[in-house]
Amino acid sequence: MRAFYTILLLVLSNTFMTFAWYGHLKFKDMKWSASLPLITIILISWGIALFEYILQVPANRIGFKNYGGPFSLVELKVIQEVITLVVFFAFSLLFFKTETFRWNHLVGFIFLVLAVYFIFKK
Repeated sequence: MRAFYTILLLVLSNTFMTFAWYGHLKFKDMKWSASLPLITIILISWGIALFEYILQVPANRIGFKNYGGPFSLVELKVIQEVITLVVFFAFSLLFFKTETFRWNHLVGFIFLVLAVYFIFKK
């Protein structure tokens, strides 16, 4: 169950982080934010990222072996990276319709899945 909660919290935290890092790139399409100065954009992104930390820290605590979780530090990092790319892929397809998914992206993703396999192989 700790593995499930860890992965769920990592997915949610990465969703917030993706919006904090890349969501502001769509601000130019919205009237309310078209003329905001960069410092305001940074503060908005920072506020969104706060929720990422609120979820990421508990995810790592719950999932880490030293706190009773099922994952080593390396396993947590690899899981987090794969989740980050899956969330980013979904985000880019939903919000940035002009981005294209090419064969080399698929190959890279397959290599990441292989990385997870090898990290978890005993």
